[in-house]
Amino acid sequence: MLIRAFLLFCLTAAPAAADCVVLLHGLARSPRSLFVLERVLEARGRRVVNLGYPSTRETVAQLADRIEAGFTACGPGPVDVVTHSMGGILLQIWAERGENAPRIRRAVMLAPPNGGSEIVDTFRDQAWFGWMNGPAGLALGTGATDAPARLAVPRFDFAVIAGSDSLNPITSWLIPGPDDGKVSVASAKQAGMRDFLVLPVTHTWMMDDPRVIVEVLAFLDTGQFEPVPGWGAALQRLALP
Repeated sequence: MLIRAFLLFCLTAAPAAADCVVLLHGLARSPRSLFVLERVLEARGRRVVNLGYPSTRETVAQLADRIEAGFTACGPGPVDVVTHSMGGILLQIWAERGENAPRIRRAVMLAPPNGGSEIVDTFRDQAWFGWMNGPAGLALGTGATDAPARLAVPRFDFAVIAGSDSLNPITSWLIPGPDDGKVSVASAKQAGMRDFLVLPVTHTWMMDDPRVIVEVLAFLDTGQFEPVPGWGAALQRLALP
């Protein structure tokens, strides 16, 4: 929370195209989880629609339908998208059938479970897990009938940032290979991605990390990630001179 407060204190305006950006939060989160990123984008001249949706109460198909409202709020023209976790799955589902999908200019997915989550596989049959995560959360496993396995290769320009640090050794024990506590680095990958980056960040707080924010801005502006700055250098990039 101190990092978030400091980032908000330091933000300042910088020249940028006034594109509209739709933000899509993850499972059991809210638009507040993307508030820092929202402020950064707005400070750089972009209009932002930080879309909220009842992530634990509806199916992935129903939640994906809600993305249309974000594009409507943006008005006509190209739209950039930044997603966190399940938000990336919803964007891909919507883009396969949404008539506004060709309006996606660029997208950055933060820790999307594109290959599914072993955590869902392990706890899917537990009543408490279903209560906490709802029907959409229960659909994010690694099985052939789960939502990630049914994703088509996206037809829009996108990149992925995965995390390799964890706050929870128990969940990380369930996940093979490097992970962010909820999604493995391997699972975050998706066919067709233009760029891919792994940073030492956690699933829960990666969207507030200045290195992640710098790379999101880089891809939205140029279509590729840049050499990763150190934490302090990234913070300076987002701070008052």
